[in-house]
Amino acid sequence: MDTMQVSNAISPKLLAAAPHRLLFFVGAGNVLLAMAWWALWLADARWQLIGLSQPQVYGGWLHAIVMQYQVLAPFMFGFLLTVFPRWMGQPDLTRWHYVPVGLGLFGGQLLTLAGAFGPAHLLHIGAVMTLVGWGTGLFFLLRLLWRDRGKTWHAVSCGAAMTLGFAGFALYALFLHVYDTRLMFAAIKLGSFGLLLPVYFTVAHRMFPFFAGNVVRGHRGWRPLWVLGAFWPLVLLHLGLELAHGYAWLWLADLPLLALAGTWLWRNWPHGPAPRLLRVLFLGYLWLPLAMALYALQSILYASSGSFLLGRAPAHALFIGFFGSLLVAMVTRVTQGHAGRPLVFGGVATFAFATIQLVCLTRIAAELAPDQMAWHIAAAAGWLLAFAPWVLRSLWIYLTPRVDGRSG
Repeated sequence: MDTMQVSNAISPKLLAAAPHRLLFFVGAGNVLLAMAWWALWLADARWQLIGLSQPQVYGGWLHAIVMQYQVLAPFMFGFLLTVFPRWMGQPDLTRWHYVPVGLGLFGGQLLTLAGAFGPAHLLHIGAVMTLVGWGTGLFFLLRLLWRDRGKTWHAVSCGAAMTLGFAGFALYALFLHVYDTRLMFAAIKLGSFGLLLPVYFTVAHRMFPFFAGNVVRGHRGWRPLWVLGAFWPLVLLHLGLELAHGYAWLWLADLPLLALAGTWLWRNWPHGPAPRLLRVLFLGYLWLPLAMALYALQSILYASSGSFLLGRAPAHALFIGFFGSLLVAMVTRVTQGHAGRPLVFGGVATFAFATIQLVCLTRIAAELAPDQMAWHIAAAAGWLLAFAPWVLRSLWIYLTPRVDGRSG
């Protein structure tokens, strides 16, 4: 079979060939669509360019919901629906399991973004479609867990986080009906510390030492289960304090989380020659202890002065720095491997990763800048610049056959 002919044969039917194809396609598309809307909303709010109507939900809140639940969630489902059967030694899922998940999440994303331009009923329909897609994927993940006799704790951890994510998005859907701001606040916090951080932390704990051991001579991965066991009480403590507005006491959770993440990173850091595809995983992970240090500092400053001097800087060190960097690094690795391509971190991915670092620093600096909105717009534009080539290349790969001629 001719490799060039295979690699150039674009077919939308291939999206149903594997969970990661369809769900990564959905997530990658929304990486640009969601941020394009946000950049436009910010620019219009700052300079009144075209007079956008305010959606039923305040734009900043909607941005948090879309980025956490509708941009990153499809990537997580695409990964977990692929690896759960392999982690637990069960048969792979079929397209009848994951295609409904992709269709629900994709439709939910599109309708939510359409509703962001004003039609409130589209937000409601988008929320329902997202819940249906999410609930379907969650059902199949939990069913695999139920059948697992060996108690794969990384799968249990991810399953718990995806369940909390479903609950968080359900709170947002309820908010659309009763407009109680406490529901929106809880939905946003659950997305951050109930869903995203636990999934990212768990996947890194299991996979990164394994990756390093495969390519770095003499590397001994460090991933004791007690680290995962210690993480959950601490992240739930942080979540509980946030929900109770106990900001002066967040350091009680954040300093131990800083120590835990820092120790894990130090023990697993690859010494000696290592490919770029591995290095970026650990460089992206470095943002987690940095973010927790900022959270702890913010808490201590609040306890002493009653002010949020750092604003949203800690949150964006976590969201853009940790989540954004590892999104590029991890999705690139999975995409290359499952497309039968060499496991290399090429120029397009390197540009995306490097630019995201600048975007994160820009967004952090915005909290201390005189014209914050202009800096926010610069960060949003930088996100689009960083991700556009990477997304376009990824979408093309998902629409073309594996270059090695294998199925999937």
